[in-house]
Amino acid sequence: MQVQANSIPNLNTPVNGNCPELLQQENDPNLQEILLEELSQRVGSKSQSVLGVATRIASEVERMCYKSSRIQTSGEVYAWQLILGRNRLHKCLSYYHLGAKQGRIELHSNLTAMIYRYVAPSQSQLSFQGRKNLIDDFLQEFYAASINAFRREYELPKFQPRTQLELAEYLAFTENYAKRRISLPNGTSQQLIVLRVQAFVKRQPAETSVDIEQAVETPKGDYDQQSSWSASAMQQVRSQIMTETVDPCEGMLRDRIISELLNYLESQGQSDCVNYLVLKLQDYSAPDIDEFLKLTPRERDYLQQRFKYHVDKFARASHWKLVHQWLGADLDQKLGMSSQQWDEFLNQLSPQHRELLQLKKINKFDEDIAKHLKWSLKQVQKQWMDLLELAWKYRNWDGQKLPGKKSNLRSVKDTKAKVRNITDNSLLPLAVSS
Repeated sequence: MQVQANSIPNLNTPVNGNCPELLQQENDPNLQEILLEELSQRVGSKSQSVLGVATRIASEVERMCYKSSRIQTSGEVYAWQLILGRNRLHKCLSYYHLGAKQGRIELHSNLTAMIYRYVAPSQSQLSFQGRKNLIDDFLQEFYAASINAFRREYELPKFQPRTQLELAEYLAFTENYAKRRISLPNGTSQQLIVLRVQAFVKRQPAETSVDIEQAVETPKGDYDQQSSWSASAMQQVRSQIMTETVDPCEGMLRDRIISELLNYLESQGQSDCVNYLVLKLQDYSAPDIDEFLKLTPRERDYLQQRFKYHVDKFARASHWKLVHQWLGADLDQKLGMSSQQWDEFLNQLSPQHRELLQLKKINKFDEDIAKHLKWSLKQVQKQWMDLLELAWKYRNWDGQKLPGKKSNLRSVKDTKAKVRNITDNSLLPLAVSS
């Protein structure tokens, strides 16, 4: 039978024995089926992900009720299962409706409020920023412990949240995991996350005051004249100051390439390739991509071929300069080749192709290059793509010892032979198809 929500007793009070409709009966609906039906109605789907979440919530609630002697002796186990199951379901859906980003922020905020007063050592003078840094360090450890606990308790050793609902389930589990009460020897109890953060604080080293200017200006040999503890602290501060920081331009350039590639694929009408790239960037496996895009293995192979074709055109034609700049293989850097490779590469080119390199190096437009060399615009683009492909072959060959089997040596010799033939006719393709 379906139990009405307003007939369920409050979580903070014992179940009232005057409610016979809440007593567990043999013909009561299965808890998993009830949760699955309510969850599928709220998310509008009955996928495997929804079934898995409902099953795990039901199994967790049944385990809790079985472990609780108070619930077992109440005679109303089924009523408590409904209460706890719907409570877990409501928590999961609240994170689901917040979305992935806001859900993480909400969980982080809730856990921060729980541990803020415990995170600083006693009698410390930590500022707000200092407490925040300690909280962030601790919560990174706690999130790792939470996902391990999730895998252990549900016997899912390789679980990773792949959908928004699974992520919401994990966030709700983490909050409940943090709130678990642990019994202490003195007869009291405390939340698990509070005990963890207290142990974390005890592991922190004692505070030491260090003069930053002195750490920067003091020569290395003068540390010997100071106390061992002060000298060690000075060395740590000095090494941290002198450590090279990661250039943020590289990350910005990568993000720009991804953005430009997505726009390029959209402009080519390749929406399937856009979806494929987005899923690959999120590290989804091939079976997961097939499920999301509803592809057969054969359709996926065809999609990968189209994707490779358009990425190749993007990297060697429309946005070659941006890609080679990111790879550290721009024209100013000899296309990533050593001086010996660059000289040998130039010696194999015809005068027109050397002139093409020079015109590209001074950022001439393709239209101007076509007029100067008396080529068509398509010839300029094709010749440049082939030249970049040939440069790639030279860049990945040291000129002395070739990797792999002897067949690779023959392929490079064939390439050289064809390059020599190119010098007789500058309008022939420069590259050898792999």
